[in-house]
Amino acid sequence: MYRARDQVDNAEWLAELHEAAERLGLDGNTRSRAEDLFLSSVPESDRSKRAVIATSLYAASLLAGDQRSQTAVAEEVGVARLTIQQRWKALLREAGFEPPDW
Repeated sequence: MYRARDQVDNAEWLAELHEAAERLGLDGNTRSRAEDLFLSSVPESDRSKRAVIATSLYAASLLAGDQRSQTAVAEEVGVARLTIQQRWKALLREAGFEPPDW
């Protein structure tokens, strides 16, 4: 869970998340879920925040049934596909979801 202050502290990163979601054509439900995932696991280091944005967008798209490929999300956010591949299952587990086995 996150605090309301986390939204304020990470406003620029949330704007980046929403811009990437817009470019990916994700609906409002998926965007909201991605924001929740990001804020629930936001790292201290700015360097890692872009990776968490990408992973949150990918995981949210899976949960919402509005799936986008790891490659598409990675390209829109500016990270390597491998970054998403290595992190998405752990992000879902941390959020209380059981990721698929594939």
